[in-house]
Amino acid sequence: MNEHATCVVGIDVSKRKLDIALLANSKIKSKVFDNTVTGHSELVQWLLERGAEQQRTHICMEATGPYSEAVAIALVESGWHISVVNPARIKGFAQGELARNKTDRADASLLARFCAAMRPSLWTPPSAEWRELRGWVDRLQALKDMHQQESNRLEAHTATGQASLIESVQTHLDWLAQQIGALEHDINDHIIRHPELKHDAELLHSIPGIGSTTVAKVLAYAGDVRRFANAKALAAFIGVTPRQRLSGSSVKGRTMMSRTGHANLRRALYMPGLVARRHNPVLRAFGDRLSNTGLAPNSISNSIKH
Repeated sequence: MNEHATCVVGIDVSKRKLDIALLANSKIKSKVFDNTVTGHSELVQWLLERGAEQQRTHICMEATGPYSEAVAIALVESGWHISVVNPARIKGFAQGELARNKTDRADASLLARFCAAMRPSLWTPPSAEWRELRGWVDRLQALKDMHQQESNRLEAHTATGQASLIESVQTHLDWLAQQIGALEHDINDHIIRHPELKHDAELLHSIPGIGSTTVAKVLAYAGDVRRFANAKALAAFIGVTPRQRLSGSSVKGRTMMSRTGHANLRRALYMPGLVARRHNPVLRAFGDRLSNTGLAPNSISNSIKH
């Protein structure tokens, strides 16, 4: 958090525009900018013209993927203090305020008030090599999803004997397989070329049951794990921490996995978690203990990798 902030800024990010709310001296000033490189520069100039100093201003926005990351990186590189927060936190804050309106302008003001009240931790952008790796991994997964869809179509066309369609789908499958192989090679080469990524990849490979695909996804989605204060913070980021529902004598809900975290990273760790529980006696005992306490099977598999 920025302890010395005298004004806060909320930015509601969408694909095409940025709604800005500058909160200073209990007054809010609003403005809209294009979510482009030019718009980011105009935003910085507008803040400076209204007395917002870089070292005494705290800017807050929701994590909305590439649309928020671009402006967040631009502002950090310009010397501003930025927090990129989980949208669930903003939703909970709005419920606490009994907020009734849902507009881009109202959301920007809500973000500014949240920033002033909660002072969230500052965001550090991942390095260029980590961002590039994430892009490669996302692209690889998209091609694998296409390959699976085409494989399902091939099976259906084979069952109905549609020979012309079978040939077309098979041609696309062959091309996808070639592209997948090339991307996997590029990802491995990218990791090897960057010493920090290579070092972390070697550590992950040393864990039984973790293969190259999982290593790349963990590196891409978790980023530099040194930014987490402890293992519990990393588990919370992934969303594999337990969520209890116990209150008084009447509420005795089943303990579940929170799932308030990075869904893609949880999916990447799911199958390794199943394998680890089946073949590692220590983790098998750990899983059995979780099962005996009432944790759901899917939650156990994900917790194994915690």
